[in-house]
Amino acid sequence: MYNGANYLRTALDSILQQDFTDFELIISDNASTDETALICQEYVNKDKRIRYFRKESNIGAAGNFNRVFTLARSRYFKWATHDDIHLPGFLRLCVDILDKAPPSVVLVSPRAEIINEDGKHIKEDWHIENLDTRRPRAYQRVADVLNNVDWATSQFGLIRSDALRKTQLIGRFEASDYVLLLELAVLGEIWEIPEVLFQRRYHSGISTIANKTQVDLLQWFDPSQKNKRLIFPRMEAAFKPRIKLGLEYVRSIMRMRLTPKERVFCLGTALSIWSLKETKRLWGVYWPHIKKIFVA
Repeated sequence: MYNGANYLRTALDSILQQDFTDFELIISDNASTDETALICQEYVNKDKRIRYFRKESNIGAAGNFNRVFTLARSRYFKWATHDDIHLPGFLRLCVDILDKAPPSVVLVSPRAEIINEDGKHIKEDWHIENLDTRRPRAYQRVADVLNNVDWATSQFGLIRSDALRKTQLIGRFEASDYVLLLELAVLGEIWEIPEVLFQRRYHSGISTIANKTQVDLLQWFDPSQKNKRLIFPRMEAAFKPRIKLGLEYVRSIMRMRLTPKERVFCLGTALSIWSLKETKRLWGVYWPHIKKIFVA
């Protein structure tokens, strides 16, 4: 978390007031310069379940996400941000289901909805994906996830820690949450609870809006890229992150423990879905310009 004072109290209250109470809440303050530290200390003094850690220099969003997991001690783990809300029953239901689920289930997550700065539900027409996948083959689960992933809200569900340790966690690049969900799908099933228990806040401070350029977003993930410059800004901003995503899909599948046959099937599935989505995206971006040329 970095400079999360605006929504922090609401987010913390939504977790601490859950009816499932047997958990530790780890806060990693990524060198915030606002009132985040004061708010965190206020809550530490009120609730012994909170463990607060602060970095004196910014290690980037990816580094901070992953740091929280390295500090965790439980067999189940979940990420939480400073601006999202967990509705009553979130933890209890996820824990109950994961406790009773077979070991093949690595992630349990409820349905989500989008809220605005004021906490009001918005954008009924926005697609909040369903990533439920219970199929037996890794490539089938990969297909379910990559065909449907959009907001990637399932990454904020309850995850088996042993499974999460086998992943690369959050990478230092755009859409690394997609890659994480792919790796979890390779490892096992993802179960979605058909009840809205999570609210994802859409506001001017989220990374994709606050970071105006591709370089800004890259540095948000990884501050070591501070002095990086794009040679061909428009072209690299349009293509490089997407090519990087496809390469990371390949890299993740190659490092996972799979039989040769399963690996080939997963690679073919991931690359075919990635290429089809990219073709559709580029067509949507560039066709209006091409059409103008021909019409003119």
